[in-house]
Parts: sequence; structure tokens; C-alpha cells
Amino acid sequence: MFTKKTKAGKPASSPKSALREWADSILFAVVAATLIRFLTFEAYAIPTPSMEQSLFVGDYLFVSKLHYGARTPKTPLQIPLTHQKIWGTDLPAFSTAIQLPSFRLPGFSHVKRGDVVVFNYPAPRADEAGYPSDLKTNFIKRCVALPGDVVAIRAGQVLVNNSPLAVPVKAQQSYFMKTTEVLDERFFRKYGIVNDFNSAEGPFINWQPLEAVDEATKRPVLVGYRVHASETIINQFKTFSWISSVEPMLEQPGRAQPGIYGSSVFPWNLDNFGPLTVPKKGMTVPINEQTIAVYGPVIERYEGQTNVRLTPATVTIDGRAMTSYTFRQDYYFMMGDHRHNSEDSRFWGFVPDDHVIGKAVLVWLSIDPVPADVWHKIRWNHLFSLVD
Repeated sequence: MFTKKTKAGKPASSPKSALREWADSILFAVVAATLIRFLTFEAYAIPTPSMEQSLFVGDYLFVSKLHYGARTPKTPLQIPLTHQKIWGTDLPAFSTAIQLPSFRLPGFSHVKRGDVVVFNYPAPRADEAGYPSDLKTNFIKRCVALPGDVVAIRAGQVLVNNSPLAVPVKAQQSYFMKTTEVLDERFFRKYGIVNDFNSAEGPFINWQPLEAVDEATKRPVLVGYRVHASETIINQFKTFSWISSVEPMLEQPGRAQPGIYGSSVFPWNLDNFGPLTVPKKGMTVPINEQTIAVYGPVIERYEGQTNVRLTPATVTIDGRAMTSYTFRQDYYFMMGDHRHNSEDSRFWGFVPDDHVIGKAVLVWLSIDPVPADVWHKIRWNHLFSLVD
């Protein structure tokens, strides 16, 4: 029996089968896509209205990991191109059998005030118990304060180091609009104010009629509308003769709001918050009832400390009562542009640096979940727009 040889005298390799070629091609594509996703850009979808009108439910955007530097994987045992679950199932797509320390590769920038940032949700959630930090739910918000900054909110205005922070052009808040006309969905849609019934957080009402009881007839009568809108839109409304007044609807100062970060000790709410210093690597704070309320969860969850015990008045680490604490990493204060419909740092505190994924840079597709008609299913004027 003879074996075919090449000119060099070596046996010729048999050609690959079509199945083998397909398998090699798929493997190469998966490896290439994984490396691109890990090192450069990753695609995300906006599931909630917390950034409207800057970003909309149904926006698909690219997030740059080049800006701040990609993180090395903390959880290396996971199926490529997945996040938490295997596609179409409730089966986990990862194993925590191996957990590695995470480092950040060099980037060409740092997080700046005003950046729109994607990060892993820092607060604990019952449905993510046992999830490592790099596999927590992805959130997107705007950074309003950097490590070491003093952040405060007064009557809805964000102050950083005692200076007013520029309000994003499309940022929204709540207004009461008194009018003599009856308005409908078509009117509000013309100005981009749409009631959303398809976001991941469930329905949210961006406009609604407000009624009062007429003392003479004892019947409800229309007095105006509650509207979530940007200042630009509100200024347009003020020019209409049949709108008699437009006023912000704000929480009153000095009134603690349940669920607001630090409200167990301080009288803080959505529109009146702080002052609060954002933790910075190397910053030392004394331990007392006030600092525990705002920094205790940070020490317990994000600093890599073991055996931390908190009480309203004490912090104990490895059995040692602390009188002060020095932070091990940087943190950020994030807020949504839809100021009265955003679960952000006012509710759950700071975003640790090791939770930061990247900077949102480009909207490449935008699909309206509640279109007026088929043609408006795609937001054409929002395609390939830069995130600012």
C-alpha cells in the first residue's frame, strides 16, 4: 500500500470536510467577536425611560470600552457572547467556580462629569443573589460627580462643589401645566411626550390630566396636566395663549423621602439631597452615625473587606471596631436625565470604579415601542446620532 507524498517527501494532508470548515469559521467568528466585545465596543439596548429624552426606550447603542479601558474578566467561566443567562432560557451562562481579581486596561480617557456611562448595577437585587459584580444588570446614567466631589441637589438643581452643574439640554422633570383646553395623546406626541407601556420597568405616564372636585357640583373638573418634559419643550408651551401657567412639581426641602439614599439619617428627597462627598481612593472618613448611613454600604459591599458588620452606630471589620475608614477605590455619582423617573445614585448611592463598563457613544438603531404608525416605528432622526 502506498501513501501519496508531497515533493518534500511528507505525507499530503487530507482536505478539510465542509463540516470542519464551517466549524472552524464559526469558532473564528466567535473568538473574534468576543475579543472585539471585550476590548473595544459592545452593543446595548435601552430598556427603560430613565434617560429620556436624551436616550429612548428602544435605542440600540454602541458603548466604547476604549475610553476608560476594558476590565479584565472577573468571571472567566462563561459562555461567549452571553451576559447572565443562556439565550432563551433561565439557565445561568456562567460559573463562579473561578473568580479572578479584575484590573482595568489602559484607556485614553477617564470618566468625566457629563459622560453617559454604562455600568453594572451596584445595589443588591434578590434576583441577582450570588452574581459576581461583572455580571450584574447593566445600567446607563449620566455621571454628575467624580471621586472627591461634593454633590448636592437644591430644588432640583444639581450642585457640584457648590457650583450649579449644567443641565443636559434634553433633561426632563415634572411640571404642572394649567390650561383651558382639553389635550390628547396626539398633541403630546407631537412634542415627543409619549406614555410608555413597554419598558422593562413597566408602564410610565409622561403626561396625565389632573382633576379637582368642583365645590358647587361636587364633580371632578379638569384643572391641568402633569407633564414630564424638557425645559426647551416647556418654553414652547409657555408661548401658547391657552396655557395660563407652567410650574415645576418638586419635593419640598427638609422632607425625608422613603427609599432615598441616606434618608434614614438625613432629610433628603429626589429634589433636595446632600451635600455628600463622593468617595475617592485614599480618602479617609470618620465613623459615626451620619457617615455610616452613607458610607457603610460602600464599605460592606464594594471595598473587598471580609467579615464586615454594620450597626447604625458602629462598623466592625474582622472583629475590630473602626473609628475611621480609608477607601480603596474611586466612586461616581450617577443620575438619569429623566430626573423624576430614574432609579439612580439618589436611591442606591455610588458606582464603584470596578463596576464601570464604558462610555455610550453612538445610537445605531432606534425603535419606538409605541409608534403612531408603521412609518414611525423607526425613529429616523435618531439613527446614527452621537450620545452627548
